[in-house]
Amino acid sequence: MLGVMATRDAQRLADQQGLDLVEVSPNAEPPVCKIMDYGKFRYEESIKRKQARKNQKTVQVKEIKFHASVDPNDLAHKMRQMKEFLEAGHKVKVTLQYRGRENAHKELGVEVMQNVIQDCADFSVVEQNPRLIGRTLGCMLAPKPVKSGER
Repeated sequence: MLGVMATRDAQRLADQQGLDLVEVSPNAEPPVCKIMDYGKFRYEESIKRKQARKNQKTVQVKEIKFHASVDPNDLAHKMRQMKEFLEAGHKVKVTLQYRGRENAHKELGVEVMQNVIQDCADFSVVEQNPRLIGRTLGCMLAPKPVKSGER
């Protein structure tokens, strides 16, 4: 902290130390500058950005499809798959497609979708409620957020 000084004086001070005068906050009144090795600063920033990209977790959206007249065993298998995807941290798009005469009994599909949501309630959160688009009833499930105390 050298206080407020003229730009020429600050530049002369930086040159004496063999460093650069870097403007940190140009919008402040007066502008804030730092004396530092700018090349080293840029290198450290790039390392930090690379590290942040490496630690970044990508979330994929997996899709599970079935029909309104799904067999209980098939549904159980799909539920196991859904649980694996959610535990791996992926989002799951649940799609129920109506075929033929199933269109006349949309309540059967809604009932199946509600059962799926209830069965997944302990390890997932409904991100998008079930909605009907054409012949497809779909919703989005996301993994339950992990509390910082757990793990």
